[in-house]
Amino acid sequence: MVWIDTHCHLDAPEFGSDQEADGLRRAAREAGVGHCVIPSVEAGNWDKVRALAQRWGDSYCLGIHPLYVPQASEADLQALAVLLRKHRDDPGLVAVGEIGLDFFVPALCTPTLREKQEFFYRAQLQLAADAGLPVVVHVRRSADRLLKFLRQIRPKTGWTGIAHAFNGSLVQAQAFIDLGFKLGFGGALTFERSLQLRRLAQILPLEALVLETDAPDIPPHWLYTTAQARQDGAPQGRNTPAEIPRIAHVLSQLRGMEVLELQAAVWRNAQTALPKLAALM
Repeated sequence: MVWIDTHCHLDAPEFGSDQEADGLRRAAREAGVGHCVIPSVEAGNWDKVRALAQRWGDSYCLGIHPLYVPQASEADLQALAVLLRKHRDDPGLVAVGEIGLDFFVPALCTPTLREKQEFFYRAQLQLAADAGLPVVVHVRRSADRLLKFLRQIRPKTGWTGIAHAFNGSLVQAQAFIDLGFKLGFGGALTFERSLQLRRLAQILPLEALVLETDAPDIPPHWLYTTAQARQDGAPQGRNTPAEIPRIAHVLSQLRGMEVLELQAAVWRNAQTALPKLAALM
């Protein structure tokens, strides 16, 4: 059995050339990470994430991230609908994502952009429901609004998917679980000051959890460099999928369980959240 990184942006410019990215992916495999789910963020990277997933035997998601909604157009939604139909039989296409709402970034919180975010989120939920695909949702100070639209727009068989980088309340966590979602935990839980997140990681049902890095973002504490240190010239450690086993070790300690037991659980959970993964394993 191997680890699954359920959320990593391996197409990010921080990973450099395709050759360098290939080296990072090999290093992750050597560390025991046998599979990565690569979400997209805008129309301009849909082809790249699909190509990367195919090259490495990984999987991918297609969608428009809320941070990219300001420059997105309704033509992008139409193009997404076309691609979802075109690739519906591709075993590597496992979800619509990364989609969602971001009410943390001030520039996205104007009335106009909040409305545009919600329009794109609802539209992509409908595309996912029509295609019978799970969704991978971006949750930043937006859990209640995300949940509202998930309840309004549902596939006939109900939702599956992942609430990525979850950092909400216990009540919100349970609401996502009740709708059929797993909750993504990664580098943020490795910080001792993340008290609420670590508490959730301890008390939520084991069957609700999946592991992710969000690489190159959200580095674990052993890679994190403070803003002051960066200003003084210290480099930020680069987060990669190879960090999954060490993040898992932290989670296993928080829950007081064996790492192998955790590995088996999150393996099952990832395939429940993204059912097409089973055929790729």
